[in-house]
Amino acid sequence: MRKVLIVAAAALLLAGCTWTTTRERNTVLGAAIGAGAGAVIGHASSGPPGGWAGAAIGGVTGGLLGYLLTPPEPCYVRTKRGKLRRVAC
Repeated sequence: MRKVLIVAAAALLLAGCTWTTTRERNTVLGAAIGAGAGAVIGHASSGPPGGWAGAAIGGVTGGLLGYLLTPPEPCYVRTKRGKLRRVAC
């Protein structure tokens, strides 16, 4: 039963993974890596309750770092003559 729940949860999480920007992808990956690391460290230091708290704290921290450390993607505007010009978003 436990394996079925894990597979179902993974399928639901992966079903919504349609990343449109690099920033979104890095945010999700940072949150996943942070949650995993936080769960391992929290569980090793204080047992299962610490694992859940570590996963939550690590997920939030990893997501924030993934978002903040990714540079914004450039925006382009087409001029009247048809050339592309890079502008600030």
